[in-house]
Amino acid sequence: MEGSVRFRTTSWSLILAASDPSGRGEALARLCETYWHPVYAFIRRNGHDPDKAQDLTQEFFARLIEKNYLEDADRNRGRFRSFLLTSVKHFLANEWDREQALKRGGGRISVSFDAVEAEQWYIPAVVADVTPETLFERRWAISLLERVMTRLRSEYAASRKEEQFASMESFLEPDSNDARYEQVAMRMGVSAGALRMAVLRMRRRYRALLRAEIADTVSAPEDIDEEIKFLASKL
Repeated sequence: MEGSVRFRTTSWSLILAASDPSGRGEALARLCETYWHPVYAFIRRNGHDPDKAQDLTQEFFARLIEKNYLEDADRNRGRFRSFLLTSVKHFLANEWDREQALKRGGGRISVSFDAVEAEQWYIPAVVADVTPETLFERRWAISLLERVMTRLRSEYAASRKEEQFASMESFLEPDSNDARYEQVAMRMGVSAGALRMAVLRMRRRYRALLRAEIADTVSAPEDIDEEIKFLASKL
């Protein structure tokens, strides 16, 4: 049920896996794939150009693994979001006089990401008074919601309901008036009542996936609602 999402440990399990040399490469890839957007945004806002920010982002994740900085990670201390932000702050503080960033393909653990995509989000998101911390938190919230949507879309695709999801996904937005239900139901060839029930099921599943995704990053199930409120405030 929605109110009793099983508390999972995916993000923190990645940290443990990263401490094992045999699983280090895969763990780094997973960590970077999931969390590089907010880290990149934070580094960019600290004054680094796109190329430097890309190198530093890769270096940050590689060093988390290779230098055993993850030994300080303790799920019981709180949110993974806070741990990661503190870690990247320390990393940049130690990097300020470092002349050479990570050289791609130099035998180090390496992961790839789309820096062009990052810039397309970063540039319009930046305003004069936004801090690196605020940008990190905003990008963290957006990335989390994107992962939830990807999971939800994949579930519908697995049930061969891609077209149904494409027609209904706009109803995850707050503005869903009666006229829209009538118009979409007509296009889908169903009654407005049937569409409402399908949308209700979709929204319930979305909320369950959202809670499960957040459960991966906090220290206890009772922290989930507080984290949802915090992330909503960043959007």
